[in-house]
Amino acid sequence: MATFIVLLGPPGVGKGTQAKLLSERTGLAHISSGDLFRENLKNQTELGKLAQSYMSKGELVPDDVTIAMIRDRLTRADCQAGAILDGFPRTTAQADALDRMLSELGGAVTKVPYVTAPDAVLIERLSGRWTCRTNGHVFHEKNNPPKKTGVCDFDGSELYQRDDDTSETVIRRIQVYFEQTAPLIAYYRQQGKLVEIDGTQNIQKVTQAFMSALKS
Repeated sequence: MATFIVLLGPPGVGKGTQAKLLSERTGLAHISSGDLFRENLKNQTELGKLAQSYMSKGELVPDDVTIAMIRDRLTRADCQAGAILDGFPRTTAQADALDRMLSELGGAVTKVPYVTAPDAVLIERLSGRWTCRTNGHVFHEKNNPPKKTGVCDFDGSELYQRDDDTSETVIRRIQVYFEQTAPLIAYYRQQGKLVEIDGTQNIQKVTQAFMSALKS
């Protein structure tokens, strides 16, 4: 049976980094819902155009459109053995839909690693982030500072702080995440699939904790 892993964790906890490392270690495809959306919009697929029609009116893209994008992605050859899902599902309704979809595709969600860290750590990580204007290289004023303040090490372009990385926005993003995701955490805990992982450890230790969780 194909193995599907759902990654949960608030903004700034390092989910994206871990998803890439896990993908390399396990050989499972990494599916980021954000990347998938961007790919469909950029390529102007039927689903991309449909999503755009809602977004251009300032409306939320309905679940069935998002789920159709995920289904389409999961039927590609690189997902035959399973996949790591990052950013989907976000609600229990989406989790139910995912269970039904995977059952049709001959797979199931086997583990749900939930990476945690105190709010103060998340706020420090996110609000210290600076992005290169030309190529999107990311620096952190404490954990990964540029050699010269305000200048990208790689291409010399200006570093700026994205609107969603200011401390006020960061605090709100974290609040929204927990409000939306608390029922999902309970959903997977009830199923016995949730594994909590301490996201304050260094990257290597978090990866080791992930690999141990997947083997158990």
